[in-house]
Amino acid sequence: MKYMYTGKKMRGFAIVLIAVLLSVACNPYAPAAEPRALDISLYHETFSETFRGPLDVTPWGPSEWIAHTPWHGDFGDAQFSDPRAGFPFTTGPQGLNIIARKNAEGKWQSGLLCSLDPEGRGFAQAGGYFEARMKMPPGPGVWPAFWLVTHTGSDNNAEIDVVEFYGKFPDGYHVTSHLWPKAKGVKPQSQEMVIPVPYGSLTQSFHTYGAEILDNDLVFYLDRHEVARMPASPAAKLPLSILVNLALGAGWPIDQTPDPSVLEVDYVKAFMRN
Repeated sequence: MKYMYTGKKMRGFAIVLIAVLLSVACNPYAPAAEPRALDISLYHETFSETFRGPLDVTPWGPSEWIAHTPWHGDFGDAQFSDPRAGFPFTTGPQGLNIIARKNAEGKWQSGLLCSLDPEGRGFAQAGGYFEARMKMPPGPGVWPAFWLVTHTGSDNNAEIDVVEFYGKFPDGYHVTSHLWPKAKGVKPQSQEMVIPVPYGSLTQSFHTYGAEILDNDLVFYLDRHEVARMPASPAAKLPLSILVNLALGAGWPIDQTPDPSVLEVDYVKAFMRN
């Protein structure tokens, strides 16, 4: 059916169109017509983990990685397991596998890596650019993520979710900035955007997921092309540790989650401006 705009209808349509164009022009966080590509030549590497050799991981450190969150705040419907031979981490020529599977009692277990231990030992960086190259596991119930967290130096802890993928929705992923107040009774704050992608593309091949912390903005990248931008809180510019994990659930049923499920990680890197 074709629609014809005449008289008041045409004028009303023109007013709405002008308002939309003005709102986009005046909104610094509206997506650009052409996605901005990251110029990685402006940066140098400060942290690089390619997972080709033995993984330096212990439950709580000291080591390059620990297998839990430093604040003893594990989450999701699969227990994050202490590392042992062949589970939940394997490394080799193809990089890192984080494995989620049921144990002999039928309970799910999986893995998490954090670059900072409870004593503050390990890697954390203020500002710069953080990136991981990963292939997501398919299936409902999987909840892999690559994220950054501050630990000290502010009234709020900042969390930057560079990618949260919910297997129930394979046509997109989430980027988020959280502020978690340390004082009781203060509500947390969040900014969140859903990044649309071709259906199933994140589980079919590897992609890079990045976050750039600038003076005023957090800029998120997929394959080094900008996909989202948010205001940066002061807490987000404090030293950030790196986390990568394969959780399950996030409020969605896991009864149809493939057993095992595997998150494949090619590398995790951090960069600082030259």
